[in-house]
Amino acid sequence: MSGAEHELSVSCHIAAPRDIAWKVWTDLKDQWFCPKPWRAEVIEEDLRPGGRSAVRMFGPDGEDTGPMEGIILEVVPGERVVATDAYAVGWMPQPPFMTSIWSFADEGEGTRFTATARHWDAEARKRHEDMGFHPGWDQMAEQFKTLCETSAATA
Repeated sequence: MSGAEHELSVSCHIAAPRDIAWKVWTDLKDQWFCPKPWRAEVIEEDLRPGGRSAVRMFGPDGEDTGPMEGIILEVVPGERVVATDAYAVGWMPQPPFMTSIWSFADEGEGTRFTATARHWDAEARKRHEDMGFHPGWDQMAEQFKTLCETSAATA
């Protein structure tokens, strides 16, 4: 089985250098991570293999996702972050949903940003699609792009 078989992803070109995109991703996640009018609260983002990734999302009508817990698997500064929700902090197994891969690459004068959700099986992939992967992640990527380009313009 190829990994791409159960993947969903979004990608966009950002008119900003990769170092700015990386800084926005690492430092301003609460401003772009979920589609508005929802808002994200970063509980912890320990960017090292084995580090905790925990985010909570709040909806406009009082919705609360509760902490979405995961573990960072790989960090290549300025290039890639890989995380999974198959574990909570302390390597505590929990029902897996996906592995996320966030990639940054030079493209022309800017950056190619790609966010990928790799699922364990077709059922999980379909569930994520039905939850609104598109347009949700599309809007997240657009918010990220805008924030990167705004940050680049004021840098």
